[in-house]
Amino acid sequence: MGGAKKKSLGSQEKTSKESPVADDKAKKGEKKGVFKQKQKSLIVIEESQGLKTLKNMKPITSQALARSMGVKISVANSFLRSVESKGVVRSIGGYSGHRIYELVSMEAIQ
Repeated sequence: MGGAKKKSLGSQEKTSKESPVADDKAKKGEKKGVFKQKQKSLIVIEESQGLKTLKNMKPITSQALARSMGVKISVANSFLRSVESKGVVRSIGGYSGHRIYELVSMEAIQ
């Protein structure tokens, strides 16, 4: 029925002119994308500061903790998992990695 429209002579010339330029760059050793090695971050939430922040939060989520502390969500997740293993908070709900926590005891914070 339909099909690809035949390109005009002007557009064919433009595409043929662009390809040798790309070939010249490849010959010279230039690469299109230079990938840099990822840098590992050593940002950790201090426990005393993190617990003070948790005390003031009503729904405790990793997203809210990351926003209030100014860190990445992965850092907030690891902090919440470590605090959960110590018994300060416990998971009360959530799904698919979006957990909601509550404080178990106020004595653990002080």
